[in-house]
Amino acid sequence: MTASVVGIDIGTAGLRAVEVSDAGRNNPTLVRYHEVQLPDGAVIRGEVVEPNTVAAALKSLWAGGGFKSKKVVLGMGNHRVLARDLTVPKMSIERIRESLPFQAQDMLSVPVADALLDFYPISESDGENGPEIYGLLIAAVKEAVLGNIMAVQIAGLTPVEVDLIPFALSRVINRSSKSDGAVVQIDVGVATTTVAVTLDGVPQFLRLIPAGGGDLTQALALRLDVTPDVAEALKRSLGLGKASNPQQQGAATVISEVTNELLSSLRNTVNYFINTRNHMAVTRIVLTGGGAQLGGFSNALSELTRLPVFTADLAAAVVLGNGVDADALQQTQGAYSVALGLALGSKK
Repeated sequence: MTASVVGIDIGTAGLRAVEVSDAGRNNPTLVRYHEVQLPDGAVIRGEVVEPNTVAAALKSLWAGGGFKSKKVVLGMGNHRVLARDLTVPKMSIERIRESLPFQAQDMLSVPVADALLDFYPISESDGENGPEIYGLLIAAVKEAVLGNIMAVQIAGLTPVEVDLIPFALSRVINRSSKSDGAVVQIDVGVATTTVAVTLDGVPQFLRLIPAGGGDLTQALALRLDVTPDVAEALKRSLGLGKASNPQQQGAATVISEVTNELLSSLRNTVNYFINTRNHMAVTRIVLTGGGAQLGGFSNALSELTRLPVFTADLAAAVVLGNGVDADALQQTQGAYSVALGLALGSKK
């Protein structure tokens, strides 16, 4: 029997999962995928607040999706995850990891003992004091990670890995299309937007912006004094387009103001990378995430950054198993990108 693993994307509004067989081989197969909704407050900004509620939803997800494997990979990538450039003297990866508590303390908002630390090496060079390794310091608040793991275990599932969401997305993007230069991958979630730059599939840069599509819905609800459902409907119907009548003008103004703030942050982040890595040509942006589905967002981002914007093609990243319809998968508009990338990264 072919070994399989399930990637689980724990979002504020729901759970998405993708089961992949032969994840570690050249031609992994997407076997099945499914999603279920979550009640308000069960998950906040990607963190499980009500483990028993999420565990019940996971059981429903497994039953509805027909998942066979109980081995799962979880993702982290919210405001409680920090990514910073870090250069250290050349040594084994084990020794680098041992030194991280001393390197990271001044960068963290919590004590080192309350954080999970890791280092992602990118390149080597000769520094003033000898050979150096440049890479990314990754730090996550331990409490946030353990809460998600607890919910999965209550559901009777076995977490085999916890991965960084931007790294998971890079696997899908790099598999689905090759680029002749650096690729900026932007994922606009409900509460967090991640910006990662990869070269030949290797992450070079990572930033997490504590803003997403949910902030726009909340702003519309508060400023127009409407329910979140009405605000969401207004957001989807108007996008960044002009109001067609006076009643829509207030909503259009809020959408423009809030979205332009996020777009400006993204432009500044992309420009920062380009200006500090001028030896690395950026050729495109690949856009994912529910918040990126806002009408006009992709075009506005392309105009601001002067870069072409594409979407990830899940069907091109893997072999589709029997019963998985390519057209149906395409219609999900990349909603399962995170879950697929998490499954693809499994080494179990």
